[in-house]
Amino acid sequence: MATYKFRTPTVPETPLGQGALFSRYELDRGISVLRKNGIYSSYRYPSLEETLNAEEVYLGGRIYDIDEATKNSLTAAGYGEYITEE
Repeated sequence: MATYKFRTPTVPETPLGQGALFSRYELDRGISVLRKNGIYSSYRYPSLEETLNAEEVYLGGRIYDIDEATKNSLTAAGYGEYITEE
């Protein structure tokens, strides 16, 4: 049985600060993926209540080991590009 890696989506973000240098420097920030009521959704800053009420939680900026059933569910929800086979 194959195992898969799910790397949560990211968004480029500039650090806070003044000056032209800060506007040219970007960091990748993770986006969390939560499954609530059977539906996967992206959250930039999920609340504690949202994470506690979710059926599955993938916090942004991390890599998760997932099985084939989860891979198929995430792919169907549009997150297939973030999954690699190990």
